[in-house]
Amino acid sequence: MKTVWLHTIDSTNSEALRRLPELPSGTVLAAYDQTAGRGQRGNSWFTEPGRNLTFSIVLKNLPLSALEAIRLNYLASVAVASFLDGKGVKAHVKWPNDIYVSGKKISGMLIENTLAPDGRLAAAVIGIGLNINQREFPQLANATSLACCTGREYPLEDSLEEFLALFEDLLPGLSSEELRDSYSARLFRRGVSARYHDLLTDEEFEGIIEGVEADGRLRIRDLRGTARLYRFKEVSYLL
Repeated sequence: MKTVWLHTIDSTNSEALRRLPELPSGTVLAAYDQTAGRGQRGNSWFTEPGRNLTFSIVLKNLPLSALEAIRLNYLASVAVASFLDGKGVKAHVKWPNDIYVSGKKISGMLIENTLAPDGRLAAAVIGIGLNINQREFPQLANATSLACCTGREYPLEDSLEEFLALFEDLLPGLSSEELRDSYSARLFRRGVSARYHDLLTDEEFEGIIEGVEADGRLRIRDLRGTARLYRFKEVSYLL
């Protein structure tokens, strides 16, 4: 992979999408200062300049259909969690792709895809924000960083290289069941009874996360023994 470091940009995902036709697959755009980072559900991603990793990975001609695009979540989430594991920090995936450590968010993602005429993925831009050296989060009450977890600071360039090596190692198994199993095993609250909000029925319920289905839906078994299956934006965690 080829990494291009940018000093200041609005959003690495936005820049990657603007330049998508000219960027080869495997290009990584990373920014020291991202002024308008974007996250899931239209949220913003706030980061202190020069303290964290904010980057986007461009992949093209992927062997995935639109319905299989959820596997990019598995890939990126497992790669981030594996990177943190290597630093002695145990991480979990808050479905679909927020990364939590001890109940606090350390990483978020925004994956944006373009489709080919045959319905397969022509390109994907995988945007990742990973808190590395920032110690205070005045705008985010439930955030943490690698430095907060370990008491150490880490060079951003070296950290990104370490992450990308893990990402590349996982990439050939993008369509494998092993990757989905690894993702499921890391799910936040898996096997623990907790409360959720069903956004389809506007109902609160208690249940246990069991894993993800082949199509990426989250499976939660409620206290009556019923398996509830949810797509993105159909259920929320009650924290």
